[in-house]
Amino acid sequence: MTTCLLTFSLIVGMLGATVPAAHAAPLFGHDVSWPQCSTAQGGFGLPLPPPASQFVIIGLTRGLAFTENPCLADQVTWARTNAKPAHGYAMATYPTAAQLTTYGGQGPWSSTTHAGRLSNVGYSEARFAVQSLTRIGFRPPVVWIDVEPRPAQPWPAATAAQRLDNRYVVEGLMRGLRDAGFAYGFYSYAAGWQEIVGQWRLTGVPVWATAGRLDYPTEALDRCFPPSFSAGRVYISQWYDDVRDYDRTCEPYNFTALPIPASTLTGSTAEFNGDWRNDILARVGATGELRLYAGTGAGRLNSGIQIGNGWGIFNALETLGDFNGDGPADVIGREAATGVLWLYRGNGTGGWLPRVQVGHGWNGMSSITAPGDFDGDQRVDLLARERATGALWLYRGNGSGGWLPRVLVGSGWNSITAIITPGDFSGDRTSDVLARDAAGILWLYPGNGAGGWLPRVRAGHGWNSMTAIVGTGDLNGDRIADIAARDSSGALWLYPGNGRSGFLSRSPLGSGWNGINAIF
Repeated sequence: MTTCLLTFSLIVGMLGATVPAAHAAPLFGHDVSWPQCSTAQGGFGLPLPPPASQFVIIGLTRGLAFTENPCLADQVTWARTNAKPAHGYAMATYPTAAQLTTYGGQGPWSSTTHAGRLSNVGYSEARFAVQSLTRIGFRPPVVWIDVEPRPAQPWPAATAAQRLDNRYVVEGLMRGLRDAGFAYGFYSYAAGWQEIVGQWRLTGVPVWATAGRLDYPTEALDRCFPPSFSAGRVYISQWYDDVRDYDRTCEPYNFTALPIPASTLTGSTAEFNGDWRNDILARVGATGELRLYAGTGAGRLNSGIQIGNGWGIFNALETLGDFNGDGPADVIGREAATGVLWLYRGNGTGGWLPRVQVGHGWNGMSSITAPGDFDGDQRVDLLARERATGALWLYRGNGSGGWLPRVLVGSGWNSITAIITPGDFSGDRTSDVLARDAAGILWLYPGNGAGGWLPRVRAGHGWNSMTAIVGTGDLNGDRIADIAARDSSGALWLYPGNGRSGFLSRSPLGSGWNGINAIF
């Protein structure tokens, strides 16, 4: 071995090569939970990690949400006594009918819809886990969310609608951990993840990936490099045998703290400040100042705060969701003088990372709107209407800040005076478009989930009295897409969607909005 090292050093010196920078060595640890409890405590009496273990991840639940690992306090004490850095993990579970009744109204979302109640159950699952941590004085830097099939309380997953319902539960758990100040990530594997939540891409959320039952760790290392089940970066990989669960860190991660991920509200393109409530952005006409009007989550807006200046150079602005795949929502802007399209990358807390040019020649478009994921590939897209022809083009995002080839999705759209992208307005779990014609009729163009259309439906009339209409996502907390509209007096109104291609009664959002020349 010494001879080989000397030879390598001589070769490097003769070639003038630079030795690659050293990386942190991987750490090897274990995860434990109720199976490591004694049989008297309800466990299997499996062994705790050996002395050589470098870290431990401790399960907070006894296999299902709303239960507690019966020896949680003992395992935390063991980790402290043996100076083992520790994370926690908690199970995500689809609720029983009784749990839905008990917890469906306990959370930040409205309990008037099934989606809101499911989200509140997930939020309560997080609160239960946090209460266990608080009771024993354990505050790990990360709590991983375990998303996998559970025979004792199975996830309904036969249809796409059921898999979206499952996402609401998981999102509720994510928000509950975030509100309690915990960073989080996902534990799962490809088949289990797809069975429960489908092709759900969450690129900004860390991953703890299991390789399953193995007799050696090298296959677990393979989980560190390919795309993960959720497209998030893998920080830890796992494998197990009949005795223990084994874990290793993926370079360069060394089991340090992780940041709290950005909000991932399903179907949202306008959650900008990271509080899991949809927002509205607006530009002041006289000054070019950009303001953030943070949503309260209950159908109102907070006072506007300045988040930029000099935005008067743009003649098209739109929130489009996470376009570059880093987690936070972004904004697109077209420069009036040049037709250059700029991506303003959100930082997840109401501010910006450096902007990036993502296109040119866009002055030929008379409308640019963001429908979210319109073609069903889990990446956000743009719709743009060609000024000269009225052709409507789908610009498909590639998930990393660029474009796939554009697709023609309509013609004759020059007769439309406003194109609005609310998200899923019809309740069929796909992104839709609202369009106002010259007569003031509002039409719903339901998306088919694959980049095309179902037959259009009349959604309202008399909309010519509105000087601006914008898709806001869910502003009132019922997890159904809404829109906002400004009338000629400058009053801004919330038109809550009813989830069936129509509206509930409108409510005021504010006055004095005539000084705003862009709402998005």
